[in-house]
Amino acid sequence: MAEQDNEKQQGAVLKTSIKLIIGIVLVILGLAAVIGWWSSLWVVVKGCVGLFLIMAGAITIAIAKE
Repeated sequence: MAEQDNEKQQGAVLKTSIKLIIGIVLVILGLAAVIGWWSSLWVVVKGCVGLFLIMAGAITIAIAKE
């Protein structure tokens, strides 16, 4: 039984390690994408400001009616 528990524990450690490595790789790729496409990202952010303000105003009005 101790051997089975040890194998399960090693499997869990391996799965966690793989998930951690995948997570780190994805974060690095995401940072590279933000740096590489900064000007395009900035255009999208500026384009969303108006929609965000409309949504915030609508939520504020809905809260004020209550």
